[in-house]
Amino acid sequence: MGKLSKKKTALIIAGIIIILQTIFNRSSIPYLNNFLPLFSPTPTLIKRLIKVTKVIDGDTIVIKGGQKVRYIGINAPEFYHDTNVRKTGEECFANEAYLENKRLVEGKTIRLEKDVSETDKYGRLLRYVYVDETFVNDYLVRQGFAKTMTIKPDTKYYLNFKQEEIEARENNRGLWKDCSTVTPTKPQ
Repeated sequence: MGKLSKKKTALIIAGIIIILQTIFNRSSIPYLNNFLPLFSPTPTLIKRLIKVTKVIDGDTIVIKGGQKVRYIGINAPEFYHDTNVRKTGEECFANEAYLENKRLVEGKTIRLEKDVSETDKYGRLLRYVYVDETFVNDYLVRQGFAKTMTIKPDTKYYLNFKQEEIEARENNRGLWKDCSTVTPTKPQ
């Protein structure tokens, strides 16, 4: 099967899943629960706008008041610092992801959208982030600055992100072009 037909097949399957999920209430068709395991209750859009004071990396920011916010559904390459061996470094494309996130949001007023979970195990708010009309989480995946990383129950945009990741990978955008060892992330 050629690249083009794989892409068309992936788009068709994603479309069918979205249509089925829209038409049927998940709970009314038991076998659909196995087919669509990642969907969750409807997220809440937080009406309050808030300013970004600092960008930590490609998927984490600090907002006014000092609270850290981790972007839901994506995973950008990381910087790391191991104090035990006094070693620092970064994953391939970490600096590019950081700089793009910084360009998009630092010093700007953003909107936050909550899914199901309030915070992660590190106490960071888990949110989808918007600056003006740009859906930042989606943009970072679409342009190859991040991969999809879905952790239940926060899965509202899973299919969107996964399709954007496939397209970024097939078009060699960002980390998919520059990082030869990158593999797509599997749902958790």
